Amino acid sequence: ATNEAPHIGHLIKKELARQGRTVTWLAAQLNCSRQNVYGIFENKWIYTDTLWKICEILDFDFFEVYSIRRQKIKPTSKT
Repeated sequence: ATNEAPHIGHLIKKELARQGRTVTWLAAQLNCSRQNVYGIFENKWIYTDTLWKICEILDFDFFEVYSIRRQKIKPTSKT
């Protein structure tokens, strides 16, 4: 396992494609420009309130991705 956080922008882009949704559709849902959505795809980080909105829009828990990654790298004991 790696200590590196997941690239959230890539994960959002992948999920949007999996659902067959377009950048234009997501931009309309977020009330922002398509350019802003492309910027989200390129960023490794995102504001939590924006991520929350995207989770709601896509009905996908991106926060769980972080939790799962964290559980995989967490040490087995604390001494």
